[in-house]
Amino acid sequence: MHEIIGFRHIADFVEDLRRNFPERKIAFTNGCFDILHKGHVAYLEQAAAMADFLVVGLNSDDSVRRLKGAGRPYVPQDDRAFILSRLEMVDVVCIFEQDTPLELIKKVRPDFLIKGGDYRLHEIVGRDFVEAHGGKVLTIPLIEGRSTTNIIRRIKESNENRKFA
Repeated sequence: MHEIIGFRHIADFVEDLRRNFPERKIAFTNGCFDILHKGHVAYLEQAAAMADFLVVGLNSDDSVRRLKGAGRPYVPQDDRAFILSRLEMVDVVCIFEQDTPLELIKKVRPDFLIKGGDYRLHEIVGRDFVEAHGGKVLTIPLIEGRSTTNIIRRIKESNENRKFA
């Protein structure tokens, strides 16, 4: 599928998907995916394996700035959405402007809400909504040492070391 669907159209898209494929399950996850790395790809592969379709909510540039601070994201939202949508395991990407994905989760109504293992179940935004509608909330273990924060730290350290060389 590999679609990028606008926030205003995602509910209609999912409704058509459910009507055309009523027996298939939808998984949802979200994130900033600012600098794509091995941890992201492994996580998305595992999330996709939980269902028939994987919908990825992508924080907009403004949302990332509010969450991560000035200077972020490093990669603009349209580029991040394009890259994610081309990954084999990702069926749909939807950019959202809010600080949390709750409104998007309500539009998608996923069968599975999936987050990384750095979240405790009670911390996962949308959990109550998904479970109230018969869905399941799951966490996936993260790959140790693989994070955008670590990549940025290594780049900054490398640049600092060059200044003194």
